[in-house]
Amino acid sequence: MTYDTIIIERPADGVALLTLNRPTRGNGVVPELVADLVHAMALLEADFSVRVLVITGAGKQFCAGADLVEFKRYLDEDQRRTQEPYNARILHPVTQKLASSRLPVIAAINGGATAGGLDFALACDIRIASTAAKLGETYIKLGLAPGNGGSYFLPRLVGSGMAAELALTGDVVDAQRALEIGLVNRVVEPEVLIETAVALAARIAERPRLAIEATKQQLRQSWHMDLQGTMNASFWAVAALSYSDDLREGVNAGLEKRTPRYNRGDD
Repeated sequence: MTYDTIIIERPADGVALLTLNRPTRGNGVVPELVADLVHAMALLEADFSVRVLVITGAGKQFCAGADLVEFKRYLDEDQRRTQEPYNARILHPVTQKLASSRLPVIAAINGGATAGGLDFALACDIRIASTAAKLGETYIKLGLAPGNGGSYFLPRLVGSGMAAELALTGDVVDAQRALEIGLVNRVVEPEVLIETAVALAARIAERPRLAIEATKQQLRQSWHMDLQGTMNASFWAVAALSYSDDLREGVNAGLEKRTPRYNRGDD
């Protein structure tokens, strides 16, 4: 299926590549992009041959957050004070979709990722940055507080002190600094960014689908639980997976010292 604001490709077995495609506007978020992205992700999630998603941006930016032209139009509306905040209507559905998806999501940050665009990257499970990437929780420069999940994700990734520094100053950091503070997993040259992200996605996609999904769910749930709650949740996850053919195959392959042949989706 084709979309006006995003591009979907299948660069490797089990891997989907989603590109935000509004490069002349910094891939800024407008209602059409939200609708396209949420719809596309729903289709990809329903396709069990897709096991990992990579998301990136066309052009020189990953995502500049809300499109300021659209944002100004919202602010100029007479009835705006009676509407829900712009970020809740426009940006929240994307963050929620990325964080709650059954698919592990890798952000391939090709350039600028600021405000809501950074929050999209933070909502992903893994972040790989190009050396050209610039990352910033820049809401405060517009007179706003973090409005799209940044206040949730940032402290968990970089610690409360660094999160406060980034959010209160609105400073933009380069890729190397982002790596140093734990904002991204790794940094690579621009020409190998997508190749690196897809290769990592393909490695993950080789694992059993049900275990991939359960692992993402366990990692996400643990953010809200103490140790005992996490152990209880993992008990039920492992119990369910114990009935899978993939577990039996994994055990047999280990005993026979061969590469396991897991079910590849569609099951």
